[in-house]
Amino acid sequence: MATAAKATTKPDNVDTGIEAKDRKEVAKALQHGLADTYSLYLKTLGVHWNIVGPAFYSVHKLTEAQYEDLHAAADVIAERIRALGEIAPASFGDYTKLSVVDSSETPRQADAMIKGLITDNEAIAKRMRDFVEVAEDADDVFTADLLTARIGKHEENAWMLRALIS
Repeated sequence: MATAAKATTKPDNVDTGIEAKDRKEVAKALQHGLADTYSLYLKTLGVHWNIVGPAFYSVHKLTEAQYEDLHAAADVIAERIRALGEIAPASFGDYTKLSVVDSSETPRQADAMIKGLITDNEAIAKRMRDFVEVAEDADDVFTADLLTARIGKHEENAWMLRALIS
C-alpha cells in the first residue's frame, strides 16, 4: 500500500528565471494577499447573508458577484504561491495574522457592513500596490500582472459599494 507523501516545499527545485530569494519574497507578499482575499471573501459572504433593509436585493446580488470573484481569486493566488515553491496559508489563524481585513466581529447594521467592505477593499488595493513592486523587483511579471488586475477589481468593488450609500 502506498503511503501519502508529506506536503513539503523544495523551492530550490523551481527554476523559472526568478531567483530563489526573490521567489520567497514574492510568495510572502502573495501569502498576505491570499489572507486578505480569503478574509474579505468571508466578510463579503457574511454581508450577503445578513444584509437587511430597502437595498437588500441590490446588495445581496452585488455581494454575491463579489464573493464569487474573491473565491476564484483566492484559488489563483494560492496556486501562484505553490508555483513559486512555497506553501499557501490555509488556516484562519494564518489569515488573522497576515490580513489587513478587519474581521473581529460581524457588523449588524447595513451601513456598517457596506462601509466595512469599502474600507477593506481600499486597504487591500493600497497594500497590493506594494506587492506589485515586490513582484516587479523580482522580475515576476506574471505575479505583477495578477496583482495589478486584483487592484483594479478591489477599486471597482469599493466604487460600487460606495455608490450604494451615497
